[in-house]
Amino acid sequence: MKTLLAYIKDESGQTSTEYILLVAVVAMIVFKFKSQAQEKLGNITNTVFGKAQTMADGIETN
Repeated sequence: MKTLLAYIKDESGQTSTEYILLVAVVAMIVFKFKSQAQEKLGNITNTVFGKAQTMADGIETN
């Protein structure tokens, strides 16, 4: 009986449970905003590479 009560009162496992819940919340947030972030990052990438291509084309013609 003492072993069972000691097991129930032991709080050392709560930290891992809290980390798992935190990771789950972060994962839900990432999945919720995945498409928006993907679209914005795609636009930024396209803009940067488009400007780099324009610069490279300007260098080649000179």
